[in-house]
Amino acid sequence: MPRLLAAALCLAGSICAAQHPAPIAPSAFSLADQIGHILSAPDVARDHWGIYVTTLDGNPIYALNAAQLFQPASNAKLFTTSAALALLGPDRTFTTRLVGSFNPKSHIVEGDLILLGAGDPNFDSQDLPYVAPAARPKSDPKHPAPHQPNPMRDINELVAQLVARGITQIRGDVVGDDRLFPWEPYPQDWAIDDAVWGYGAPVSALTIADNQLRLEIAPSPVIGQPANVTLEQTVPYYVILNQTSTVATRAESTGVQVERTVGSRTLRLYGSIALRDEPDVEHVAIEDPAEYAAMVLRATLIEHGLTVSGTVRVNHRSPTDASGFLSSLRKDAPENPPSVSGTYDLNACVTEPLPPGFVTLASHTSQPLSADIVLTNKVSQNLHAELLLHHLGRLAGCRDGSTLEGARAIRTFLTVNQIDPEEFIFFDGSGLSGHDLVTPRATARLLSFAATQPWFAVWRASLPAAGEDGSLTSRFSQPPLKNHVFAKTGTLSEARALSGYLDAASGRTLIFSIMVGNHLPGTSADRAAMDQIVAAIQATQ
Repeated sequence: MPRLLAAALCLAGSICAAQHPAPIAPSAFSLADQIGHILSAPDVARDHWGIYVTTLDGNPIYALNAAQLFQPASNAKLFTTSAALALLGPDRTFTTRLVGSFNPKSHIVEGDLILLGAGDPNFDSQDLPYVAPAARPKSDPKHPAPHQPNPMRDINELVAQLVARGITQIRGDVVGDDRLFPWEPYPQDWAIDDAVWGYGAPVSALTIADNQLRLEIAPSPVIGQPANVTLEQTVPYYVILNQTSTVATRAESTGVQVERTVGSRTLRLYGSIALRDEPDVEHVAIEDPAEYAAMVLRATLIEHGLTVSGTVRVNHRSPTDASGFLSSLRKDAPENPPSVSGTYDLNACVTEPLPPGFVTLASHTSQPLSADIVLTNKVSQNLHAELLLHHLGRLAGCRDGSTLEGARAIRTFLTVNQIDPEEFIFFDGSGLSGHDLVTPRATARLLSFAATQPWFAVWRASLPAAGEDGSLTSRFSQPPLKNHVFAKTGTLSEARALSGYLDAASGRTLIFSIMVGNHLPGTSADRAAMDQIVAAIQATQ
């Protein structure tokens, strides 16, 4: 490596050995030279890289394979959340309702009690408001506060409203109804092994507690005994098949794996954990969230003293569009793009009408969409992004609300705003689909367009801040990058992405999109190179 270029890269943020000479001004070498040197390292040179850097108003500064297609991973959330803010509006809320036929004289619900899902991503979730790590209460590492189970406040609130109306009995079933969206729990090309975990939870218009359950695996105090496994479920849902063991040392430990066949209610745990290991906390997906929500509701009704004659049922709506996803997606024309004015009434958009005489008996309204956008982008919440996609699919007069309709809405939104439809394709809202593709140039153009919009301040504030919060909490933790890079991360198998804004040394705000594909499995060398590139961009005059 040339000595002057090495010095310049030291200033740009790379790790430099003590024998290098004193650094010189980074302008001694162009940004292209610096990036070229970073990407020439043997452990990243074989990867496929795409980079685009522009001014805030979109004037190009640097490009490398900027018009080639890459898997965006969670960079797809940039497109979903921006469309949601633009088309649904930051103040949009979602109201989950209990409906039934109520006889006020007898204080009885005659027939079924239906929990009608409204696509509220935070129903009985403890995620909001998002709090940055630095603002969270500090705990004593030696005496950490014990974990508190989810109290299911929203379900309890709904039941309390029934009690306040004097209702004492349900003469029918408790029904979980998620027909607002078709029952498409997994978008195309979601990996089968992702379905076990909370980040791959199925998508349902009746979501509860992020559609996941907390699973804790701790060593037994006795070597040779199974690990202590605790699954936090409000009602019995999964059966645990514990085939683990506790071993003496970490050298003997294989780790613990969790598997569940799709459609099964059995979680099989196998492997080993060391005697002195800390408990491992994971989150497993709920197989059918609407059913689980109805089960929790029925149990809560009984806890509050109400009599329930029937059992639990679920109302799903099966997809009916048999046309191919791609062909249908590309038929979409932008002549009449959806807009904020193209809103829909959730009550009017139930696909099948409620039985005669049914009325709303209790309701819960979500926090505004803007609060959920912050959470979705900060922690890269897949389920919430998918629910936003489905809500976008219901625009323009109670449309189907399918994954396809949501993808159409985003495609139209982007095309109308001068982003080339040949430079992106989305099969979902979160980026978990391996079919998603986008160019760094299209991503940078979205970032530039967003900066001109009235919702920009809310959206920019939702992006992780370097060294401060979200998925960038532990990255760029030192000046001059700390709290001066605001970007969305993305990781999916052998693809990685980072796109957003940064405050450059020149005082300008720059836009960047960096994507890499086909890196070797199990390596983070590409992420380290990506961070060096961001540092080099920041030093640009």
